[in-house]
Amino acid sequence: MSITPPKLPRATPKVEDDEIDLLALLGVLLRGWKIVLAFAVLGLLFGVLYSRYVNPTYRANALLQLDEKSLGLSALGANISELVAPEVSLAQTERELIKSRMVLEPVVDLLHLDIQMVDPQQHALDRLLQAQTATPIHRNDGVTLDTGDGPARVSVFEVPQAYLNHTFTLRATPSGFVLSDGIYNFPGPLGEKTTFKTTAGNITLTVLSLPQDKHPIRLTKQSLQVSTDALNTALSVTERGKQTGIIELKLTGSDQEQVRRILTQIVNSYVTQNQERSSEQTTNTIEFMKSQIPKLKQKLEAAEATFNEFRETYGTIDVSKEAELLLTESYQIESQLNELNLKLAELSTYYTNEHPLVIQIKDQLKVLRTRRKEVKRLIARLPEIQREFLQLSEDMEINREIYLTMLKNHEQLKIVRAGEIGYVRAIDLPISTFKPIAPKKLQIYILSLLLGTLLGTLLVLLRNLMRNTVKDPEHLEAKTGIPVIATVPRSRSLQRLSNNKRAGKRLLAQVDHDGLTYEAIKSLRTFLMFGMPAVHKAAGKGKVILITGESPGVGKSFVTANLAEVFAHLDKKVLVMDGDMRLGHLHKVFTLTPAQQEQGLAEYLAPPSSFSCTHSDEPPPDSVALTQCIHPTSFDHIDLLPRGRHPKNPTSLLASDRFADLMAQLTPLYDYIFIDSPPVLVASDAMITAQYADKVLMVTRYSHSIEGQLAYVVKQLQKANIEVDGIILNDIRQGVLGRYSYHYSYAYAQEGLR
Repeated sequence: MSITPPKLPRATPKVEDDEIDLLALLGVLLRGWKIVLAFAVLGLLFGVLYSRYVNPTYRANALLQLDEKSLGLSALGANISELVAPEVSLAQTERELIKSRMVLEPVVDLLHLDIQMVDPQQHALDRLLQAQTATPIHRNDGVTLDTGDGPARVSVFEVPQAYLNHTFTLRATPSGFVLSDGIYNFPGPLGEKTTFKTTAGNITLTVLSLPQDKHPIRLTKQSLQVSTDALNTALSVTERGKQTGIIELKLTGSDQEQVRRILTQIVNSYVTQNQERSSEQTTNTIEFMKSQIPKLKQKLEAAEATFNEFRETYGTIDVSKEAELLLTESYQIESQLNELNLKLAELSTYYTNEHPLVIQIKDQLKVLRTRRKEVKRLIARLPEIQREFLQLSEDMEINREIYLTMLKNHEQLKIVRAGEIGYVRAIDLPISTFKPIAPKKLQIYILSLLLGTLLGTLLVLLRNLMRNTVKDPEHLEAKTGIPVIATVPRSRSLQRLSNNKRAGKRLLAQVDHDGLTYEAIKSLRTFLMFGMPAVHKAAGKGKVILITGESPGVGKSFVTANLAEVFAHLDKKVLVMDGDMRLGHLHKVFTLTPAQQEQGLAEYLAPPSSFSCTHSDEPPPDSVALTQCIHPTSFDHIDLLPRGRHPKNPTSLLASDRFADLMAQLTPLYDYIFIDSPPVLVASDAMITAQYADKVLMVTRYSHSIEGQLAYVVKQLQKANIEVDGIILNDIRQGVLGRYSYHYSYAYAQEGLR
């Protein structure tokens, strides 16, 4: 600056802390309420579409009771039941058995769950328009899929291993159907079992009906693993309570009747498997007896044949009384010897060998052993034929006894098996409730609304974090070190007028002379009046005020025009210079004619060969010639030097001696000269014109300008030895969203006063 005036109190930059200002965050959210509301509505809309897109989910449940297993073999007596160990079943074990392929495979085969059909012409829009879309229905007689052109029914579909989980396309033809695997086509008739030969094996298919108009159907034969895994995913098996022995089965699906039908078959398959496991021991024992009875009978018959042959050979042999007595005595001696040996062993634990009782028993044993030898010798004297007769007779009786016992036990086990039941009882079989458990629309609506609100909130906070706009004057002063000398609220009247494209640009004095915005401009005038150096008044020079901004759209031209208008109320001669020779539009605000618009700053600063204001080669032009470029306005005491026609080199023109001569001519003619300069980030014009200014004011826009950009502009000007004297915070919104409205609350207007 050319002259150093008394400076306004400057803010001291301070270090920012990391504390979270909750009130500031609330203000950010309130300012971004439209975004939050938009995302909340989008989230709710997504929830509504999702609830219509997904098929309703139904559930069927069943209850099973686990009882202690009663062993039917106990009825046969301890000798047989002890051979089979009891078996204890736990709920966790049974849970795994229910979800095993042993139980689920019969269900898959019975209901053809491994055959899947899909309608490829059912699009996402159809799912949104319809409350529920068709799904394959599996029954004992086949699989059915309803389409818009008719049902598709397949009862038999068998493929080789190579085609498992492979998708086929099935279409109706005038003569029947055609099955395509993507490479080959296999034609066949409807209603008949057809076999197609392929290099991987035979494909067997029975198609009962197909939709018309060549409506395609995607047909897949799933592997057992895929089918049981899918069934296991929808099946839940839990124990009710703890150690209750009550197992609850739950199955979910998109069709209530099908869910009930599948779960019923799972229960039946499990109960059947359980009953077979319970009678497995009895069955195995019966099978063993069946295999042994013929052998025992054959052995008995052989013994009887040998005995009869012996009798026929030697005639009827009657064992003598003596032989019977000897045998009886031999048995008795053996029994007495066993008893005496036991007594001797017992007495030996208490007495020595010299004890009378021990000696007595030993003497008795000695006598019995002697007699046993004599009896054996007498038996040996019996005739060989008689001994052989006794042996054959004994073998025959033993074989007869074993055979009859086995036959008796076999018949008893058959009776036991007929009355044997499993240890699992079905308490509640599945029923159809026709009440979907999902989607829970109210919960989806609430969650989607909350999720949309949360996303909108995060977006507002993230945008505020990434784009830290100017909002707090105190924070702005602390960040830049430049005082905020005025806060200008938004004029609703002027805003409504600017929304009308047909209406021209107007000043506040014309549309909102009683508003807070106009009063804020007057307050800014007061600051500038007392902040201007007094030496200018003594020297008879006008005061030059440069108004610029960090970026376009901050309202610097608005502030310049209205500030000049309020200074004119002081009966001061004011000149408004449109220093933005690129996009300046002050000529529209002060309503110059097109001819006047073309005679401006650009024409005056142009070289003499192209100078159009005086059409003379005499440099520099005098004050009379300058009047051709300066035009009076409709406002008293205000003249306008418009930008003129757009030059090719506006920065070079401002840096020329002509501009210095121009400022030297203008300062004695006017009390105040307001220069509207281009934004600093757009052009360097402001750095040139600031050299001739007494005050440099920076206009920034509330919730639009970036704090970082503004701080950068201030530093750039300071590097060029240009001090910014104050910041004007423009376009502050009042109300609950304007947290910092207290900065301009002092500016008020009474009705009828200016």
